Amino acid sequence: MTTSSQENVWAVWMRAAMTGDPGAYRQLLVSLTPHVRAVARSRCRRFGAPEAEVEDIVQEVLLTIHLKRGTWDQSRPIGPWVAAITRNKLIDILRRRGRHISVPIEDVIDNLPAEDRPPDSSASEIDGLLVHLKAQQREIVKSISLDGNSIRDTADRLQMTEGAVRVALHRALKALGAIYRSSARED
Repeated sequence: MTTSSQENVWAVWMRAAMTGDPGAYRQLLVSLTPHVRAVARSRCRRFGAPEAEVEDIVQEVLLTIHLKRGTWDQSRPIGPWVAAITRNKLIDILRRRGRHISVPIEDVIDNLPAEDRPPDSSASEIDGLLVHLKAQQREIVKSISLDGNSIRDTADRLQMTEGAVRVALHRALKALGAIYRSSARED
């Protein structure tokens, strides 16, 4: 049976179910279940969701069809309506449970790049770079980058908003990068 003819049968059963025919409703759900399961399985694979999510999606789709059957526009095909519900339930489950992919470190350890360690700078070299910053930027960089204080603690101490501290830190680090690159070229 083609998808189009299958959808026509589903539509007939849904219309009958909406008029109170429990047999047609049972046939609809029994016929829809393998289709919804196949679509859910395919989408779970595509989005990296665990196979275990498939049955949860199927159950949620069937429940939503039951609860929202009155929203189906009978003048339109039923297939896209079911597909939209399936897609939305997959998204709901991914959002609710979070999308976590677990890969054992042993499987990827050989492919991880070695950590690039910056050359150790002496305190005098760091002070030489920081002197080029405005006083407030210098204080923020020292507090967060050198002393390890949080943005919140630094903001509270300097009586600034956290957003202002983030912006000042970003600008200061950008300026330090430019100063460092220009001094490296001179050497």
